[in-house]
Amino acid sequence: MKKTTVLRKAIMERRAVVVPGCHDALSAKVIEKAGFEAIQISGYGLAGAFLAKPDVGLVRMKDVLDLSWNITQAVGIPVMADIDTGGGNAVNAAWITERLIAMGLAGMNIEDQVFPKRCGHMAGKEVIPAEEMAGKVRACAAVRDAKDKDFIINARTDVFAGMGLAEAIRRCNLYLKAGADLAFIDGIKSRADIEKAVKAVKGPLSVNLMDAITGMKTELIPIPELKKMGVGRVSIPVASIMVAHKALLSFFQALKASPTGILAGQTQWASSFEEYTDFVGLKEYRAMENEYLPGERVESKYKGQKKIVG
Repeated sequence: MKKTTVLRKAIMERRAVVVPGCHDALSAKVIEKAGFEAIQISGYGLAGAFLAKPDVGLVRMKDVLDLSWNITQAVGIPVMADIDTGGGNAVNAAWITERLIAMGLAGMNIEDQVFPKRCGHMAGKEVIPAEEMAGKVRACAAVRDAKDKDFIINARTDVFAGMGLAEAIRRCNLYLKAGADLAFIDGIKSRADIEKAVKAVKGPLSVNLMDAITGMKTELIPIPELKKMGVGRVSIPVASIMVAHKALLSFFQALKASPTGILAGQTQWASSFEEYTDFVGLKEYRAMENEYLPGERVESKYKGQKKIVG
């Protein structure tokens, strides 16, 4: 079964399929290893991992595409890209949709913010007219229908913070009518709001729980309860980059504070060399070397000596 078909089936079952966000290929592989069915690429995470910057529209679309390619090649489960506002107008968004499908992505998120956008849980967001966003969705849907009808278009609205739930629901339905497969109200607040939206939106709804620890602006509701409501997808987009930030900061602060300058024996801080190299597939590459490069000799760059590979 195609990855797009797998993702579509999971979302359309409206069983609150959990789609964590990754910030690079390694975090994607970790999420897959943990047993999740699908992954989304976090724009928030890409901005942090690639630029060490906030999610305020600084990552170029070319870089988004390049990084999305790396991520989708690293895992075997469906991956959804985050293309923010679509790279421009409807024509730009359609072209990016075509590229994502060709690259093997299973779906994408596109939002109705004014560019430069910002993280949906930040203050000061502005949105484009609903009809303009609907035009972007129609253009993307035309590409989807021509290239892969199972590719998922998740249309996100950021209007909740400024105009309220009723306008958010109206926009979701407009975007679904334009051809979106999934609707997403970012920054929605309460259980009551989510229940109302699930009933009023004429298609699957995505709910964003941010880090799955605090929920940030959205009430943190257990996944089985969201499933019972009929939510289509649960997004946990920022956990990977936040966990990585805390782990790296804690380790290097401890290393700097150590009187000896080392942390001898404190194995709780890190995977072992063997665990990590096994995880990223070193054994498989060594097997390829043994099969295709038996006894090959290579020149040392530094000492002019020859050494045996292996």
